[in-house]
Amino acid sequence: MQFEQLQKDMITAMKERNKARKDAISTLVSAAKKVAIDEGTRDNISEEIVNRVILKEIKTVKEQIDTCPTSREDLLSEYQARLDVFQEYAPKMLSAQEVEAFLTEKYADLIAQKNKGLIMKTVMPELKGKAEGSVINQVVAKLCR
Repeated sequence: MQFEQLQKDMITAMKERNKARKDAISTLVSAAKKVAIDEGTRDNISEEIVNRVILKEIKTVKEQIDTCPTSREDLLSEYQARLDVFQEYAPKMLSAQEVEAFLTEKYADLIAQKNKGLIMKTVMPELKGKAEGSVINQVVAKLCR
């Protein structure tokens, strides 16, 4: 997701007076700016930074939904609305089959050792942000059997 697109969508939501959508997109914009400043790239916010921020915010909102009491339906609907907006912008994640194909093609020699810890340590930096950690873990466990 490009940072400029997020900003345009936020302006569109403001013009439409869609407060919930504007607030959700605004959260992504400000978080991306903060991460960019922390990393010293204030002027050029990369797509990688934006994607990382989106995934982090999705994780946070899912945790809020999980920990929110069911009696607070107003909060649950607010969190769900945020999650829906965040997921519109989320990068496409690799499926279990795609992860397995990637691992068997690129790391066949490492998989042959059947050392799950070593495999995870090696592939996680490359697949981080491209596939869910739990999916990667399941595929590696399957390949180590």
